[in-house]
Amino acid sequence: MKYKTYLVTLLLVIFCSSCGSKSQNENTLFSIEIKGNKRAVSNADTITFTVKSNKGNSIDAVTYTVNGEKALANESFQGNFDFSDTTLGDKVISAEIKSDGKIYRVSKSITVLSSIAPILYDYKILETYPHDINAYTQGLEFVGDVLYESTGQYGESTLRKTDYKTGRVEKNIALDRQYFAEGLTIMKDKLYQLTWRESMGFIYNLETLEKTGTFAYNKSMQGWGLCNDGSSLYKSDGTSKIWKLNPETLAEESYIEMYTNKTKIDYVNELEWINGAIYANIYTTPAIAIIDPANGAVEGVINLQGLKKKVTQHNKLNVLNGIASKGEPNIIYVTGKNWDKLFKIQFFEKK
Repeated sequence: MKYKTYLVTLLLVIFCSSCGSKSQNENTLFSIEIKGNKRAVSNADTITFTVKSNKGNSIDAVTYTVNGEKALANESFQGNFDFSDTTLGDKVISAEIKSDGKIYRVSKSITVLSSIAPILYDYKILETYPHDINAYTQGLEFVGDVLYESTGQYGESTLRKTDYKTGRVEKNIALDRQYFAEGLTIMKDKLYQLTWRESMGFIYNLETLEKTGTFAYNKSMQGWGLCNDGSSLYKSDGTSKIWKLNPETLAEESYIEMYTNKTKIDYVNELEWINGAIYANIYTTPAIAIIDPANGAVEGVINLQGLKKKVTQHNKLNVLNGIASKGEPNIIYVTGKNWDKLFKIQFFEKK
């Protein structure tokens, strides 16, 4: 995890993907041309593209796919694709061309951005509660009035059950020293906890906090944040990706990538599922993104600038991290790594 990005990056930087054509066996006879020479489109767009013969070779037939999904094409070999049902991110337009009895393949990339600009939210503090200043907070989640917390650092990682109003730790499970704990989530009668670079998660009995199993994640490099929608788990890995895990095996099956209408968002960290959306800390920023889990679009950004200044300043003080909800409309509970306070905040649209 490295200090890399700020809130201004989340809101203002225009993301441009490098785009170009590349073909099998470095074929240069054909190329794909996108109408308007677009390098990026929104997920509300339908784009048109065609194959160009660069050296006058005949084109007998063309089949197009976009990220493996067949695209429509007319008799003039012009293709089009509607991005409204796709996830956001880089997509590959591929063409299989029949010419003089031979098959050629070419491709070109295009970036799909969100069609909406994020709503910007401000906040006010409703309540302040004590929080363990030594807790390097990685995951936070309520069950009723009981707050569960995962804390990190090698040799210091824990799983905790706490009284959020007093800050008192009612139960504290220490992890073995070789594990750096990350996010957690609770689904039904089980608690799931990630580790950072060990490619392993732990499963606990919620009532006793006894470890009952493990699960592996092999497609992503690391474990950062975790949440669930009641049937499936969602996992961040420190990139722009949020992985959806198989409900039975907990294997990483698919992912979305976080994009605004202008930029890709990296360093997605702690996650919380709230009213059908994923709320995510963006590592090193005083911001929480609100994400559409269907496609990765950032629908809103809660600007928590200034909150860190309201906790005790000390040499181990670290970034905002930790989001929990009790189901109250537009209210979340947040803290940070080695913060001595837990805040109950209300967020509202910025005027």
